[in-house]
Amino acid sequence: MNGLKRFLINAAIIHAKRVALLILAATLAAAAFFPRVVMDTDPENMLKTTEPARLFNDETKKNFTLSEIVIVGIVNEEDPDGVFNPETLSKIHTLTRFASTLRWPDASDPSKTHGVIAAEVVAPSLVDHMSQDAPGSLRFDWLMPEPPKTREAARSIRDKALSNPLIKGRMVSEDGRAVSLYLPLTEKLISYKVYTALREKIAELNTSPQGDVFHITGLPVAEGAVGVEMFTQMSTASPLAMVVILGLLALFFRKWELIILPMIIATVSIVITMGLMIGAGYPVHILSSMLPIFLMSIAMVDSVHVLSEFFDTYTPRAGRADTIRSVMETLFAPMLYTSLTTAAGFLSLTLAPIPPAKVFGGFLCIGVMVAWLLTVLFVPAYVMMIPERRLESFGHRHQSGQKVKGLARLLSALGRFTFAHAKVILAGFCLVVAISIWGITRIQVNDNYAKRFDTSHPIRQADTALNRHFSGTYTAYLVLSNTRDEVLNQQDIQELMRRLAHFADAHENPLVRSLATQMGPKLSALGHGGPSATELAEGIAQSIEKASSTADDAQYDAWLDIQTFLEVELQNHAIFKRPDLLAYVANLQAAMDAEPYIGKTESAADVVRKVNQELTTGKPEDFTLPDSLPKVAECYLQFQQSHRPNDLWHLVTPDYKNAIINLHFNCGDSMATRKAVEAVNAYTAIHPPPVPLSFKWAGLHYINRVLEIKLVGGFLRSFAGSFLMVLIMMAVLFRSPLWAMLCMVPLAITLPLIYGATGLMGKDYDLPIAVMSALSIGMAVDFAIHFLERSRKAVALTGSWESALPMVFGEPARAISRNVLVVAFGFLPLLVASLVPYKTTGAMLFAIMAASGLITLVVLPAILTVWENRFFPEKKPRLRRPGDDPLDPRFANAPGLRSSGRSHSQTGFARRQQERL
Repeated sequence: MNGLKRFLINAAIIHAKRVALLILAATLAAAAFFPRVVMDTDPENMLKTTEPARLFNDETKKNFTLSEIVIVGIVNEEDPDGVFNPETLSKIHTLTRFASTLRWPDASDPSKTHGVIAAEVVAPSLVDHMSQDAPGSLRFDWLMPEPPKTREAARSIRDKALSNPLIKGRMVSEDGRAVSLYLPLTEKLISYKVYTALREKIAELNTSPQGDVFHITGLPVAEGAVGVEMFTQMSTASPLAMVVILGLLALFFRKWELIILPMIIATVSIVITMGLMIGAGYPVHILSSMLPIFLMSIAMVDSVHVLSEFFDTYTPRAGRADTIRSVMETLFAPMLYTSLTTAAGFLSLTLAPIPPAKVFGGFLCIGVMVAWLLTVLFVPAYVMMIPERRLESFGHRHQSGQKVKGLARLLSALGRFTFAHAKVILAGFCLVVAISIWGITRIQVNDNYAKRFDTSHPIRQADTALNRHFSGTYTAYLVLSNTRDEVLNQQDIQELMRRLAHFADAHENPLVRSLATQMGPKLSALGHGGPSATELAEGIAQSIEKASSTADDAQYDAWLDIQTFLEVELQNHAIFKRPDLLAYVANLQAAMDAEPYIGKTESAADVVRKVNQELTTGKPEDFTLPDSLPKVAECYLQFQQSHRPNDLWHLVTPDYKNAIINLHFNCGDSMATRKAVEAVNAYTAIHPPPVPLSFKWAGLHYINRVLEIKLVGGFLRSFAGSFLMVLIMMAVLFRSPLWAMLCMVPLAITLPLIYGATGLMGKDYDLPIAVMSALSIGMAVDFAIHFLERSRKAVALTGSWESALPMVFGEPARAISRNVLVVAFGFLPLLVASLVPYKTTGAMLFAIMAASGLITLVVLPAILTVWENRFFPEKKPRLRRPGDDPLDPRFANAPGLRSSGRSHSQTGFARRQQERL
């Protein structure tokens, strides 16, 4: 490593301009890839395309022609009739017509358009009012064909809507004060475009509110808005971080020529890293959008260390070349290992089963190492390009700022305090850790897309308002499928023949018995090859049609009776026409409706019950299921005479072998989805269905639950892998497992402290916090590496920890403190974002960096004080070795310095530096 160190440092100092030009060329080459950037705002891409839950969700959407939905809610709390007044209903009608026209050319296929699916829009003007036309038949009228002119007409629309359980609580609130429009999309990625167009139209439409409040929400809207706003807010947060960091650097160093140096390192690191990612063909995902803000603060850590030491050791007599060479040789190994450990922490994200997290972690790792290489090469080169005259008033010796002197005095006092009260400090931190562990036990894993917005954000307000008035804006689909193979075997055919014989024997027409005997061989022949129920029904129909073509009237009637019987029997394979199975579905719905997090459920059983109600008396007590399969089939048939017959296929497949239950959640918490899954599992275990069924889940709300499981498990594995990797690296660096474990102490205290506070405050363990747990490892040990490396060298020089303490709490502690302040405060601009994940990330990283820095400067010296004999078993000062720089103030009191052959003036300089430290 010494050879590499000398080569890089010499190249940077001797060939400064060439190095600068080379870095400029690399930056421009990376920036050339920026025009090829592709944004990915779809959170579903956090899962692999081969993820079973994702594949089943796509299959379910295809089988049931389901679409992602934007919800527009209109609430009126002031009018005595709520939204059911002529003025508000007129606005709703106009907005519905506008929303139905929201279509744009498809960029991937100009021959197609995408946007709102007009035929599937649910709104008062586009749904049916179902009523009895005559005994045994239904009448379907548009609920609101035109906006009403009078309040009486408006109230009539309300009463009709509330009489229909299919739309009550969904399209119309039960108190009549709100109406929702449901806008299905051809694809969810245009949700934000639809959202923007609707907001513009609402602003134009609602010039005189009169109590009308319009809200737009829906999970696709929330996901799309998070994706779009994360990118836009990142472009705001990064410059703010630069301003904060520049201010702190100006406070510390007061020389703009050097203050901008860390910013150059950070900017070039970001450009090169992002350019490499884009050039490699990776899209910039929501997670990747945070890469600049991470690198902005982390990339300048090493350069601030170098600047800090250069600031403390530079004098005109020493000169820039000798000083920067000494600084770089001193810090080369600590910077390399801190960069490697930070990179290892980020690299551990590649262990997570989340494709964007792998990309994010991998390129953050690359960015950290790029920043290290830039620090080693560009910082010395840049210093060498600064004229000596510009550094005349630079350095600690010339710094008269009271803040810096105050920092030095504070750190000196802190060093004395840790030595004098070491045991008290350790006892106090043990108590804090114990409380933190208790807090960790109170953490609950939960995520909620709406809660990613600030409470003042329109989407967050819409989510709150509409979930208060309606059954819920979050939907998951419970898919029920027949697990029996649909192919009929010979056993099925024999059973069908037996049932036909039983039917014929009981029939009053003797011709039926005679013809049934003839039908037996035909059934056996048709059953060869394992046909499906549909194929067998078609074969029977063709066979009977051929046989009855030459029959007389009596025989024709007998054949018709046989065909009807066989069709009914085969319809038993269309299981969701069976009354017993629909009753089971209805009972399962009732059990789920009783759960507090479920606002409402819907299924084909509800359609059958509503149609049956209107076919009988129309009274609420007749909202029941028919008692026979033919009557159920008739209900389905009657519903298909409505204006929206295809609505049925959103609940059951055309072959009636698969059905779904829509579960509407009144909150977006993923733990509600978990509870729903557990409740369904518990119910089906106690109450098995009358036929074998599988129960699977689909829908964006469930997909987010799957993603949460992947994230928690993946990031825990990532955390464990990162911790082990960093521990091994520390053992290699310090050549001691004991010192390696000591180096991990700040992390071991910081993480319980931060996450314990999270649990005690009642904050959920969500995506941002999960990511922080994996990213924090390498960052939290950074300061510990510098502190312990410099402490070991100081004790080797002075002979004891007590003697080394003033030296350690001199320049090394100042460098660590400056870095803590720069990095921690560099993340604070995230707090101004309106997105909660950014606020959380900023607060968490500030807390992690501040806590790990404080623990490094307080707990580590206390441990070294209490167990000095364990960590320093051979305490004696070493002689200066060949190659040690006598100008380095750390060697001011080292034995052998005066015999080095240096002049007394140089020795005096070193002694003055040591006295200052």
